[in-house]
Amino acid sequence: MFASVGVFGQQDMALTHFFYNKMLFNPGATGIDEGICGSLLYRNQWDKVSGAPNSATFNAEANIERWFPAGVGITFAHDAIGFNRQNNFALNYSQHVTTSVGTLGIGVGLGFMNFGLNPTWVPPTTNFDPTLPASSSATAFDLNAGLYWKGTTQPYYIGISSTHLSAPILAQTSSLLASPAVNYNTARHYYFMGGYVFEELGPGNLDIQALVQSDLVKTSFNLNARYIVNNQFYGGLGYRSSDAVSVMAGFIPWPGAAISYSYDLTLNKLSNVSRGTHEVVVKYCYYLPPPPRTVSNHPRWL
Repeated sequence: MFASVGVFGQQDMALTHFFYNKMLFNPGATGIDEGICGSLLYRNQWDKVSGAPNSATFNAEANIERWFPAGVGITFAHDAIGFNRQNNFALNYSQHVTTSVGTLGIGVGLGFMNFGLNPTWVPPTTNFDPTLPASSSATAFDLNAGLYWKGTTQPYYIGISSTHLSAPILAQTSSLLASPAVNYNTARHYYFMGGYVFEELGPGNLDIQALVQSDLVKTSFNLNARYIVNNQFYGGLGYRSSDAVSVMAGFIPWPGAAISYSYDLTLNKLSNVSRGTHEVVVKYCYYLPPPPRTVSNHPRWL
């Protein structure tokens, strides 16, 4: 006899350093800043809690406005929670529309989502229990889209986006015919983000950034504030509704590069057993030199 099990829930990861991963949630932000940039992030959530989420992301993007008014990029995210393993990969494209007051990025991300279940069951008897799901996996097409606006006359940004617009249903194939397969129903997620930099407050700048994420069942609000001193060091605080407060510190060795760490103090019911959440991110940008000027000495063109 065959059976299937449905799995539901908030499937996109929550990140303290969401401001270094905007293109992961909003493809419209891809390549909106100059240069060729890459970032790596690792997150160990609810340290010392068995089966707690462990996440990693990689993003790479390039502003190609020298040749065409657009940005391109790739994103990869890995999330492990208990027996579950989820991988997301997307190719991002953002069309840039530049005005006198800012740039609008109209973005789309095309890729795939892979979900796997690799359980280790400890049944009460040594007999095989066919009702327990065995290892299984499935892959499906995934679609993201978003709008992102970056001001030029004022240091601010605002964006709205959605991930998993295709709402894929990952019908999995079990490694054991007698065991039930797990069907993973993916919910669409919606994001609203914004930020503003208050410049020249003493020796540095105050950077305020916010992110609201929702699957229309659960909504989370994230707020971060960083004080950046001489464009070299920063410290900050963050808050995620009903989940955690954060402290963060970072080092900017040169323009376009950053190393940052954050510690989240758990506020929910796991606070008695969790030792907090650790998150580390490294970012690097390479800026193309300006194109060489061509000078002609032909008298006809003088």
